[in-house]
Amino acid sequence: MKDNASILLVEDDKYIMSLISMLLKDEGYKTFFAVTGKEAIALFYANNPDIIILDLGLPDIDGIEVIQQIRERSNAPIIVVSAREEEYEIINALDRGADDYITKPFYTGELLARIRVAQRKISSLTNPENLEVFTCENLTVDYTKGLVFVDQNEVHLTPMEYKLLKLLIANRGKVLTHNYIINQIWGYGEVGDAKSLRVFMASLRRKIEKDTANPRFILTQVGIGYRFAEK
Repeated sequence: MKDNASILLVEDDKYIMSLISMLLKDEGYKTFFAVTGKEAIALFYANNPDIIILDLGLPDIDGIEVIQQIRERSNAPIIVVSAREEEYEIINALDRGADDYITKPFYTGELLARIRVAQRKISSLTNPENLEVFTCENLTVDYTKGLVFVDQNEVHLTPMEYKLLKLLIANRGKVLTHNYIINQIWGYGEVGDAKSLRVFMASLRRKIEKDTANPRFILTQVGIGYRFAEK
């Protein structure tokens, strides 16, 4: 399983949309597309993308409002790609929560480089020790390839399960509350997400634990959250 980021592209210019979408496809990114601000917000909540590429001049609401609404519930990197090049516009976008700002016209190589920077930010949150391979007894996680092995056999995890596993390992020994995990993985804390978290955690356990009734790796702190066992 490749650990490439999923990207929400918000752009109402058909030519630029086509250019960036082909660029992202060629690089292997999973991409969602929106041409309005309201559509972008809806797609963000529905798909929880890792990175947002955002134009500010949208036909319905200003891109700054999109940034603010996303920032209320998520720390996902936001890269603004806009024709607005005045200094105060750039400062305003960054102050409202954007992580990066590129003015149009832009070089495609520069955009890809900025995306890679955003990916490193995501990686530093889920793998702060910058490990290439994590091993604990019969469990191995190869971060460079995005692969997980149990007893040397590759185990297929969904992108959400893989994110959960990386977050738990990065904080092994620490109890992570339900709300903390939800905010880190989904980016917001709706009531229904606690149930979703239990479903994903149960599925992850079935794939990596020999005995789900007596788990070795993912331990439950009743009423609080989960922790990954220390070695």
